[in-house]
Amino acid sequence: MITKIILCLGILPSTVFTNPVDTWENWGHEVIFLKQEKIPKNLIIKTKKFKIKIDKQPNGNYLYQSWGANTKISAKPSMIISDGEVIPDGSGGNYYFEFNNNGTYYQVWRNYLTNSSKKAPYTLVVTDEYGKTLVRQDAQVVKN
Repeated sequence: MITKIILCLGILPSTVFTNPVDTWENWGHEVIFLKQEKIPKNLIIKTKKFKIKIDKQPNGNYLYQSWGANTKISAKPSMIISDGEVIPDGSGGNYYFEFNNNGTYYQVWRNYLTNSSKKAPYTLVVTDEYGKTLVRQDAQVVKN
């Protein structure tokens, strides 16, 4: 019995701390989670104050467009930021889109891991050039 316990303790670290599923792979210009979670090419979300549309561009970067929360998407956007990127966050599938507008950073976080079913799937975080948070609002998917 003691031999089996010692043998299991010797094997445990190599099996517990190695998980090839929790890795990122860049496959054909599209970042894919090995857990079958794909980053959307087009996404429309709505916060309390904003509607935000994020689109993947032919060059692989992302385009950020925003409107007031009650404005139609067909109207002219109040803000457009190009050359955004997707940044992975940890190994659980979370990621965020990041856009730089003259030192002000707009991040749209994807929240896969949460303890609450009431947690919004996205969060908009806007920070200034010094890292001070200017806006933090949960967002629901309008279309993706």
